[in-house]
Amino acid sequence: MTMNVAVRPIQGRRDLRAFLRVPWPIYAGDPCWVPPLLLERAQALAPGNPFFEHARWQGWIAWRDGKPIGRISAQIDELHQQRYGDATGYFGLFECGDEPAVAQALFAAACGWLRERGMRRVTGPFNLGINQEIGVLVEGFDTPPKVMMGHARPYYDALLQGCGLSKAVDVLAYEIETLFPISKAMNAVLERYRNRIRVRPLQKRRLDAELEIMRDIFNDAWSNNWGFVPFTEKEFRAAGHEMLLLIPPDMVQIADLDGTPAAFMVTLPNLNEAIADLDGRLLPFGWLKLLWRLKVRYPSSGRVALMGVRQPFQNSRTGAALAFAVINASRAPVSGAGIRTAEMSWILEDNKGMRSIIESIGGVVSKRYRMYQGPLA
Repeated sequence: MTMNVAVRPIQGRRDLRAFLRVPWPIYAGDPCWVPPLLLERAQALAPGNPFFEHARWQGWIAWRDGKPIGRISAQIDELHQQRYGDATGYFGLFECGDEPAVAQALFAAACGWLRERGMRRVTGPFNLGINQEIGVLVEGFDTPPKVMMGHARPYYDALLQGCGLSKAVDVLAYEIETLFPISKAMNAVLERYRNRIRVRPLQKRRLDAELEIMRDIFNDAWSNNWGFVPFTEKEFRAAGHEMLLLIPPDMVQIADLDGTPAAFMVTLPNLNEAIADLDGRLLPFGWLKLLWRLKVRYPSSGRVALMGVRQPFQNSRTGAALAFAVINASRAPVSGAGIRTAEMSWILEDNKGMRSIIESIGGVVSKRYRMYQGPLA
C-alpha cells in the first residue's frame, strides 16, 4: 500500500478491461491524445499474438478507492536474450498521473517480477517489443501522434527518472510533405543508378513471398541498430496481412539492385485521424464511421512505418540511391490517395545517414521519444 494505493497484477478479463481503460482519465482534457481502439489493444495482448511465441508478459494496475489510476507491464523477450545474453527485461504500457509515489510502486512491481525471473537490468518502454510502439514522448506534445506512435503527458520523463531510470537513446519522428520538390542532387543520384535500380509495388498475388522478401531486408537493414530483435516470419506475415487491409499494394515499394531486392518502404494512412472521435469503440456504429473514412474521406496524413536498405549499402552512394528510389516511387501513390504530409518514424538520433537523407528532402523533426534503462537492484 502506498498513499492508499494498491498495485495488483492483472488476473482475468475484468482486470484486463480495467488495464486497457487506464489512459482515459489520465488524458482527459488533452486534445492531442487519440483513444486507442479497445478491440485492437485487447487483441495485441491476447495469447494468439505471434509476439508471445517468444515472449512473456505481466501487467499491473494501481488502484485507489476501487478505481484504476495507473498501469505498467513487464516483458521478457527470449529472442532478445538469445541475441544479447544481457539478462535485460522490458517494461511498457506505462500510464500514470503526476504522482511519483504511484509511479514508483508500479515500477517496483514490474522490476520485482523481472528480478524473480533472472533479469538484472530493465529497459523500455516497449509496447510490447522493439518492432512495435516504443518510447515516451518528450518533445512534440502539441500535435496528435500518428498511427502506431505514442502520446504522453509532459511529466512522464520526470516520473521515470524518479524511478531510477536514465536515458538509453532517443528516437525521432520527421514530418515531410509528400509532394516535396526533387532536388538536383537527388535527381543526379537517381540518374546515376537508373540502369541498376528498379522499383516496383508489392505484388499482391504472391503476398507471402513478398512479405518474406521485405522481412529479410528489414532484419538485415536494422540488425546493427540499438535494441534490434528480428521479426519472426509469423509476426511479419500477420503485420503484413493487417497492413494490406488499410492500403493498396502501390503504397509498398520494393527496390531491386541489379535484380536483387535491396530496399523497401511502406506508407500507412494515419488511422488516428479516422478513430480520434470514436472513444476507442467500434460498436455499435464506430466501425461504419471508420470504414467510410478510410474508403471515402481518406486521411490527409500518413506515416512511413517500415523502411530498410540492406546493410552492405548503408552509408554509401548506393544506399542513398536505394533510399531515394523507394521514397520517390512512393510519392505518386501516396499523394494520389490524398495524403499530403507523412511522418517518417522512428529514426534513431545517431542514424546520421538516414537523418541526412530525410533532411535533404525537407523533413523536419516533429517529435522526440525517449527510451530508458536502469539496473534491477
